[in-house]
Amino acid sequence: MTRASILSTSIGLAVAATLAATSSAAAAETGAPHLDGASLSVLWAVPFIGLLLSIAVMPLVAPHFWHHHYGKVSAAWAIAFLAPFAVLQGAEIATFEFLHVMLLDYVPFIILLFALYTISGGVYIAGDIHGTPLTNTGLLAGGTLIASVAGTTGASVLLIRPLLRANDDRSYNVHVVVFFIFLVSNIGGSLTPLGDPPLYIGFLKGVDFFWPTIHLLEKTLLLVAILLAVFFAIDSFIYARDRRRRTDPTPDTHPQIKFNGWRNIMLLGAVIAVILGSAMWKTEAAIDVYGVHVDFPNIARVIALLGLAALSLWLTPKTYRDGNSFTWGPIAEVAKLFAGIFITIVPVIAMLKAGEAGAFAPILALVTNADGTPNNAMYFWLTGGLSSFLDNAPTYLVFFNAAGGDPQELMGPLAGTLAAISAGAVFMGANTYIGNAPNFMVKAIAEEAGVKMPSFFGYMLWSIAFLLPSFALVTWLYFV
Repeated sequence: MTRASILSTSIGLAVAATLAATSSAAAAETGAPHLDGASLSVLWAVPFIGLLLSIAVMPLVAPHFWHHHYGKVSAAWAIAFLAPFAVLQGAEIATFEFLHVMLLDYVPFIILLFALYTISGGVYIAGDIHGTPLTNTGLLAGGTLIASVAGTTGASVLLIRPLLRANDDRSYNVHVVVFFIFLVSNIGGSLTPLGDPPLYIGFLKGVDFFWPTIHLLEKTLLLVAILLAVFFAIDSFIYARDRRRRTDPTPDTHPQIKFNGWRNIMLLGAVIAVILGSAMWKTEAAIDVYGVHVDFPNIARVIALLGLAALSLWLTPKTYRDGNSFTWGPIAEVAKLFAGIFITIVPVIAMLKAGEAGAFAPILALVTNADGTPNNAMYFWLTGGLSSFLDNAPTYLVFFNAAGGDPQELMGPLAGTLAAISAGAVFMGANTYIGNAPNFMVKAIAEEAGVKMPSFFGYMLWSIAFLLPSFALVTWLYFV
């Protein structure tokens, strides 16, 4: 396929999607049925839990089947929720909830990931980069810093390939990727709304842009310092013992480091501008798709991101992507699995949003002390614990509202509570592969590059060993 055909096809798909949504508006219903989370039993969480267990267990017990059919497994669990839901709750509500989560949550999510994945794949750092402990620690520190500006997803997909290439001649390099997920894919995004989706949600709700910078900086620096020190010690030990070196699968032909793909760096900047611009565009104009209001800024953002991805494919020489061993496999895996996650998570989020009237009321009650004051330590751990398995953006929103939902009060007298909610949602997304969007993306890219990443539970052993003690220290110092 030529560059011209790629560009025209991508733009055509974007326009077609918009026209389809517009035509659907003619048949849209005036009233949108809403799911009452208070009426749901915890049994509705079974498909979501089943999908998580499939992701955790099936790659271990049936790797061949999983590799070829993970998309079908994801779809099966989605149907296991949607089919009985349509029967028991009604087709109207099922249709609305499906369209709501797909049009307002999943499509913007996967299009952003697709754009970042495509554009970052055109940034190629050539040269002889050796994965020494000092070099690796420097790359992790730099990526952590970039994450609050370019976002955890942008920083992750931009830097994971150079880091993998720097360490692909080492016989053991799993720990490098694990700590990359800890720092670059999660904790590094805690200082601005650009860094991670929960903070972006807070910004849209009225939290000042630099509020996280001021109130989370000290906590972030403490975690980063601890984890970088631990990583350097581990990497130094492994590097000293690693007497065997594999044949470099990506040998560098350029002795000096050369940065290629500046146009894609500009396109990444354009992605950030598009995200900020769509957030600041205030309008009531929207397209109604069977009761789901898709506003114009949302539509414009999706089209703009697809256009930027198409420009990257058009402008980037093939040699750059070949140098990165770029394929579409990782983004396809994320798209298929997270489609199932987003659908099956619908009743879980609804039950959480129901608050005291929902099935999870006993959990939410833990965030309030006997005298009615907020328990910031529990806000931190509950927001973080749920963000480890659920989408951390709606989880943040649930506890934001549980704390009163007034941004002025939360930034003022309840600043400690908002800091606990923000830190929990961002920091603890690192606890599992699905806690934050880039985690699974990095895992997929690393596995495609030949790194034998730990299983779902194996990764959690890493987070239990290194993250939970660090979070306990943060709790003791700041939230008790």
